[in-house]
Amino acid sequence: MSARAQTVRLTPARHRTLVGFAKTHGLSEYAMLARVVDAGLAALVHGTGNEIDTREIVTELASVSTRIVDVERMLDRALFTACAAYCYARSAASGARKSDEAITAEINAAYDRQRRLSQEGRK
Repeated sequence: MSARAQTVRLTPARHRTLVGFAKTHGLSEYAMLARVVDAGLAALVHGTGNEIDTREIVTELASVSTRIVDVERMLDRALFTACAAYCYARSAASGARKSDEAITAEINAAYDRQRRLSQEGRK
């Protein structure tokens, strides 16, 4: 294999980037330029693989997002059920006969209070 000389024109910004990489890797500018050309040609020939990985990542994130929504719904229902159980138990323990409407109002107030407290914890 024989080497072939080519002239490469770089913008000042690209030249600074090349010089920075060369210093970082302990190479001359020319050696770093050869690596950049090799890596660029390899990426063109073989592809970077990022497109497939990106699609897979987006698909997985969408799946996780959907599952998180389901978990949030389930937790919300569990919170409401816990508030209802607490309010009914409290009403039964006090011995006072309250109407279902009054207990429902207490349940909703307890539920709203717990939701508000959980929102304050995020801030």
